Amino acid sequence: GFDGYAVGGLSVGEPPADRWRVLDHLSSRLPGEKPHYLMGVGTPEDIVESVARGIDMFDCVMPTRNARNGHLFTHQGVVRIRHAAHQYDDSPVDPLCDCYTCRNYSRAYLRHLDKCNEILGARLNTIHNLYYYQKLMRDIRSAIENGRFEAFRKAFYEMRA
Repeated sequence: GFDGYAVGGLSVGEPPADRWRVLDHLSSRLPGEKPHYLMGVGTPEDIVESVARGIDMFDCVMPTRNARNGHLFTHQGVVRIRHAAHQYDDSPVDPLCDCYTCRNYSRAYLRHLDKCNEILGARLNTIHNLYYYQKLMRDIRSAIENGRFEAFRKAFYEMRA
């Protein structure tokens, strides 16, 4: 047998409905005791939905690439730090996040760094996005271990509404 199963080709432009249909089909056919790895899928919503369909592991450039382009993942959705609305905003990127970036820097400062093409901005954004993804996965694991993944999933989407 195999040590695990990798699923690829589902993140190259297909509509999400097609991805979910394929994963729904595979979830009952792949051995549950083996890890299931989904290649290249990476929005927080994609991760939550893929876990709901039996996926255990992911890889994606999204947290770092989006950080370099001023897109920061938060509990409420994506913050586009380049928007003028953040020019004087002294709040953290995500008030619910305790990463280094959110504890020490405001949206206004991150926007300033981005507008000046200062490499520190990309680094701080990357620190935040990677922290967000690690916490998302930690929260998903905890919810699964405690038998409350569906409640977690519902709350995840309610915060984004």
